Order: sequence, then structure tokens, then C-alpha cells
Amino acid sequence: MKIVFRIFVGMVTVLGLAWGDGLAEVRRSGRLLYGGDQEGGGPYVYPSEKDPSQVTGFEIDLARRIGEYLKVEPVFTQGQWDRMPEMLRTGKIQAILNGYEFTADRAEAMDSTIPYYVYALQLMARKGDPRVAVWEDLKKATGGVKKKIGVLTGSAAEAYSRRFCGEACEVIAYDGTTDSMREVETGKLDATLQDTPVASFYAPRFPGLRKVGVPVARGYYVIYVKKGEAGLLQALNEAIVLMSRNGELERIYRKYDIWNEEQGELAEIVENSRFYGYSKAFEAKLSGAAMPREEEVKLERRKRGWAVVREYGGILLQSAGMTVILSVLSFPLAIGVGMLVALGRLYGRAWLRVPLTWYVEFLRGTPVMLQLYFIFFFLPEVGINIPAFWTGVLGLAVNYSAYESEIYRAGLQAIPKGQMEAALALGMSRGMALRRIVVPQAFRIVIPPVVNDFIALFKDTSVCSVVTIVELTKRFSVLSMSTQATAELMGLTALLYLLMSYPLSVAAQKIETKLGLEAAA
Repeated sequence: MKIVFRIFVGMVTVLGLAWGDGLAEVRRSGRLLYGGDQEGGGPYVYPSEKDPSQVTGFEIDLARRIGEYLKVEPVFTQGQWDRMPEMLRTGKIQAILNGYEFTADRAEAMDSTIPYYVYALQLMARKGDPRVAVWEDLKKATGGVKKKIGVLTGSAAEAYSRRFCGEACEVIAYDGTTDSMREVETGKLDATLQDTPVASFYAPRFPGLRKVGVPVARGYYVIYVKKGEAGLLQALNEAIVLMSRNGELERIYRKYDIWNEEQGELAEIVENSRFYGYSKAFEAKLSGAAMPREEEVKLERRKRGWAVVREYGGILLQSAGMTVILSVLSFPLAIGVGMLVALGRLYGRAWLRVPLTWYVEFLRGTPVMLQLYFIFFFLPEVGINIPAFWTGVLGLAVNYSAYESEIYRAGLQAIPKGQMEAALALGMSRGMALRRIVVPQAFRIVIPPVVNDFIALFKDTSVCSVVTIVELTKRFSVLSMSTQATAELMGLTALLYLLMSYPLSVAAQKIETKLGLEAAA
């Protein structure tokens, strides 16, 4: 382990020779934007039981104290856990603080602080299941069926499980930690491998699980910043050193019941950190920093039935509002662009038709998620930085414009050619004939499929969670992870989607009926 400490010492010593611009930007703005994923659950960051619209967790407390030391406001930014490095690289956040392990691959792409927590990996199986008594049992097939082990996507647990089992067992990755724990309890999985803080924190919520063996593969949680941000890195290191020396780290960890003997290693890391060269003025704070009293966090028993609806109905309704706003803003744009594309392909010049055809085929042939990634993560690389909300609006509008253009093209082609010829014979220009004769008739024809697309858009807004937008589906996923009240939350979420989409279906039917009566008259 001392070799690892020397690596940390050497890395930060070299980086401390030059000061990056990251700290200056943090000081200037008065904010430190750090990324995390609520879907990962406790004890890292998860919705507060007192107010689900707010987040809590030991890393939230840690960030709050770091902000006090740096005299800035720490601002939590929701993101997908395995996409945090991309958010950091493109400037969406200034630091990653979400149970990110120190690895050689990550160290090549990002700079890391000294560790703030020492973790290990704990194997967990179902109580009363004799098939998984030791690690080696995972490699033994039962009835010719391989053992299944659940892990967090992109985590050290996933890498370790794949190395250990090879082809002997099936490793299944989940987006949240508690998903796999619940699947073990229900019998869908044979075991799960979790970081020790997760295993300790959620033990009361999963009484049907038991620990198998002792924790293995000790590692370190660190804060990551962009390469070259030596000033910000040193400031974060100073804060970690201070919190370790004055006992704040221990108080925070005991609050969430995740303090264990492995954390004694932090003191040795801090002592080695004397080579980091943190300022004398900062060291003077070691004896005088305020140390608030921490209260232990106790997980409440799982809520059930109407208690879940009363507790979380309001926050789900707020998230449904985000879904409505995304849909209402993006769909009119999709309709407008789609109509222009359809008109261009049918009535535009030859040089315009080919690129418009490629526009439609490209957007219909690639996933909307990929298009959102392009806008949110690639465009900042070339200097175009679009906020998450408007990324969602733009991405949905562009994607749906391709489908709308095909609907309108079909509607325009359904109008007899004689309509255009008659309009031109009466002296109308082509543009006027389209506006007054052809398009209005086509619009009546395309109402049913357009409304269907609008209803589909309400559900497709869920993909916007990949660009940090917390809409209804993402909120359901986060709350489901933290509360385990999956059935109740799923039913409530489905009801909200139905309440959003059904009125549109009724309105479309009435419009179709009215237009049909007018046409008959």
C-alpha cells in the first residue's frame, strides 16, 4: 500500500508546480460544480426522505464542507454515473465526487486528489441459499446454469467480478446499486458484489441478504478534476487533509454508518501529504476550523402503499411538469422544421432535395440518444456549449422533425395534382398555392399520425436523462433505487403518463370527427 501512497504523493507534487485556471474560475463564479448520480443511491447521494426534491448523502456533506473551506458554494449536478468523465472533459462540471475509484486508466485522462475514503468489495448472497457460501461457489454451475452476479455498471466491482469469474459465471451490470441487491433477494440473481459503504448502509433495507466472506480488493475514492487543474486540485487536497486531521471525515462517515477499520489508512495518506506543499495559512486552520455536530443517519423502514403516494406524489408531479415542458417546446419546432423539409423535398430545387433526403435518413437511422450525446458532449469540444435543458429541446425537435417531414410529405402527396395546377391557372404563385390550397388540406390528413407522434414524444423525453435532465422517468428510477417502493412508484408514474397522453387522444378524436363532418357537408 505504501507504493500506492507514493504514487499519490508523486502525482500531486508534480501537479502542484503549476497552477491551473480551474481554481480561478471557481473563485470568480463563487461556485464549485461537481457531478454525481442520484440513481447510484446511498450513502453517496440520494433524495432526502424529508424533502425528495433535495439530495443528501455523505458526499453531499463532504462537498458542503469543502465549499466552506474554499469559501464557495458547492453545486450538485445530476449526471449519468458512467458518463461523468465526459461531463468533466466538456466543462459541464468542474469535479467528479461520486464514489469514483482511483484507477490507472482514469488517472491518464483526469487528475485525482488524495483519497477521501478507503473502500473494499463485499460479496452478498441470499440468506438460506447454500449454493453461495464462498467465492469459489460462483464458478460452480447449478443444473448446468451459470451463477449470476449483479454489479454497478462501470465500477470496480464489475471489473473484479469479470476477472474472477471469467466465463464461469454471468456478470450482469445495473445502473444503480440497489437494483442488484433487490434481484438477489427475489432470486433472479445468485449474488451481488458491492462496495463496503453500500453494503453497510443498505443492510437494514435488505434483511434477506448476508455477507459472504471478508471484503476484497481494497481501493480508494478520489475526486477527479480536468488535467492540468493543479490549483483546484491542490485546494481540494488541502480540504481533505484538514477534514481528516480535525476528525470531520470520521464524523461524516459515522453519521452514515460507513466508518470502519479501513479508514485508519486515511491518516497515513494524510501524513504523506505533507509533501503536497499546502499553504501555511491553510494549515493554521487545522486547530480552529468549526466542526459541526453530526447526527447519525437512520434509514426508515420501507414505505408501502398510500404512504408512498403521499410522500413522493408531489415530486413525481413536478418531474412530470418537466416532461410536459420538454414536449410542448420541442414538438412545435419539430412540426415547423418537418414541414419545411417536406416542402423542400417535394417542391424544392434538385440541389436542395439530396441533402434534405440525407437529413431525414440520417436522423431516422441513428438513435436519439446518440444525437443528444453529439449536442451535449461533442459540440462543446468545438466551442458550442448548449445547456442541458435546451439540449433536450433541440435534440428532440431535430429527431422528430425527420419523422414529421415524412408524415407531411405523405399528406402533401395525397393532395391531387390538379389542386396545384388549378391554383396556378388562377394566377397564384407556387408559394401562395402551397400556403392557401395544398398545405391546409394536407394538414387535415396528417392530424392522426401527428398526434400519435406527440403522445410518443411524452415518453421519449425519458432519454433526456443522459444529458442530466431529471424528468419523470429518471425521477421514478432515482426514487425507486432509494426507497425500494418500486411497485407503488411505477404505478404512480404510469398514471401520470396516462394523464398527460389520454387528453391528447380525446382531442385528436374530436378534431377528426369535426373535420370529417365539415368535409361531408
